[in-house]
Amino acid sequence: MSSDSRRFASQLSHNEAVAQVFMASEKQLRPNRNGNLYLQVDLSDRSGSVSTRMWNATENDYKGFENGDYVHVEGTTQLFQGNMQLIATRIRQARPDEVDESDFIALQSADIERMQKRLIEILGTIQSIPLARLAKGFLKDEPFMANFCRAPAGMKNHHAYRGGLLEHVLSLMELVQVVAPRYPQLSRDKLLMGAFLHDAAKTSELSYERDIAYTDSGQLLGHMVLGVTLLDEKVRQIVQQEGQPFPERLLIELKHMIISHHGEYEYGSTKLPMTLEAIALHLLDNLDAKVASFTQLMSDCPNTDSNWTQYFSQIGRKLFKPESEG
Repeated sequence: MSSDSRRFASQLSHNEAVAQVFMASEKQLRPNRNGNLYLQVDLSDRSGSVSTRMWNATENDYKGFENGDYVHVEGTTQLFQGNMQLIATRIRQARPDEVDESDFIALQSADIERMQKRLIEILGTIQSIPLARLAKGFLKDEPFMANFCRAPAGMKNHHAYRGGLLEHVLSLMELVQVVAPRYPQLSRDKLLMGAFLHDAAKTSELSYERDIAYTDSGQLLGHMVLGVTLLDEKVRQIVQQEGQPFPERLLIELKHMIISHHGEYEYGSTKLPMTLEAIALHLLDNLDAKVASFTQLMSDCPNTDSNWTQYFSQIGRKLFKPESEG
């Protein structure tokens, strides 16, 4: 059972004794330089995750729990190369009475409901008849929308929690509402639909019943290829139901936004953005993702007594986190 004394992953400090429940993911049994086995696992809660190692582990330790299980962990934290890690002495499956689900849910059902309502409201402002038909086709698809509202937006980089996809997409659509009127040469309707669709296939790229992981199709194809397939299937469905064709050029432009929204070949885009809407979508998507991921890095930083974070090799810099002004 959760208590007020719980220390969340983002709160852990150096040389702190830990004896509490986390969710396990990405477990591996690995040999060290001397050939002795150790267990490596990510432990997470709603605040973030902490990389964990248990030295001199056995096959039984590894098989004692599965990815996605709640586990009770005993050990001590330590700073290693600027990052917090946990050295575990014991890991076992948690008992049901030791688990408080609210410790692991970043967004509550009321948050999800509010965001879904706002998403539907914004999509309802689309004036283009073909795009309004398409939006309605997705919104009426109850299994798709249920997954859309539960899925994370990523594995680790940003909005990596259940409901994160909805939060990210809604944030992006709110940005479109602000930016599009400033640039009359942009099609607000196309940009809104691109924002809605760009990560929609995260619903099938990732599994998120408990821990977040890639599905086989997600690993082999990725959300951009899956997104084009998803869009094709939905267009085919509404054409069959309504007996009206969907504009071919518009469909191609929507697909282009999906496959180019990462902006660069090295980041997974198969094409560079080549329409105004695709360029705007990439930049706004990057803005929302970067603000979210940098905020998380600052929040997770163990250097609580400094205005500077440690150096993050993945972004090639430290980050400045001044005290909030009163």
